Amino acid sequence: MERLTIVKVGGKVVEEEDSLKALLFDFSRISGNKILVHGGGRSATAMAERLGVETKMVEGRRITDEAMLEVVTMVYGGLVNKKLVSGLQALNCNAMGMTGADMDLIRAVKRPVKEIDYGYVGDIMDVSTRELETIIDQGVVPVVAPLTHDGKGQMLNTNADTIASELAIALSHHYRVNLVYCFEKKGVLSNPEDDDSVISELTYELYQDAKEDKVIKDGMIPKLDNGFSAMRNGVESVTITRADQLGSNINSGTRLML
Repeated sequence: MERLTIVKVGGKVVEEEDSLKALLFDFSRISGNKILVHGGGRSATAMAERLGVETKMVEGRRITDEAMLEVVTMVYGGLVNKKLVSGLQALNCNAMGMTGADMDLIRAVKRPVKEIDYGYVGDIMDVSTRELETIIDQGVVPVVAPLTHDGKGQMLNTNADTIASELAIALSHHYRVNLVYCFEKKGVLSNPEDDDSVISELTYELYQDAKEDKVIKDGMIPKLDNGFSAMRNGVESVTITRADQLGSNINSGTRLML
């Protein structure tokens, strides 16, 4: 089996020009097959403000009403995605931007309304990778935006960490997959106030203890939940690291262990 590296990047790394350029350079230097999955929440919030669309968040998660769905589709699938694709082309890395609707890659269902109505947010139901594998095997690098569809013409806003994990699981039948989550910190921290307190290896049991003690919280929780799900379902390795470590040492940061 050939190796495939899936890198998920979001946060300030995607939003700031210098960090984005550095990330794309490091990503382009990764040898072999690769996929880039991106977020872009800050850009969506900024565009929504410019267009007079109110941003509503509940516990760090975006409420996606009809107006916000138009914004995130435009920003994630267009502005951010094509900026990444054109940046990679400039580095002689032949990239192709896509959403979950393209090639029927990722189908989802609109999240059921329980305590909170998240609006047009998708929960992934099916990942179809046959056409994606053909593209990858031809040396093309997919750049995947955090958007899915329901198969009935409805686009859905979907968590990028989950998309990266579900793609990694689906593609692990065809490749030896390494999943890397990149963000601003060096890894998962044992002390949120100390950027150097990186946990080099994190087991699920240790994760549960740290979550209970509120050492690990907020946006790190879905990232780790998705990461451990990937590990349990055939993905060879999952690493959480700072984006600027991508090129120099892909084994830096926090490595998840079952």
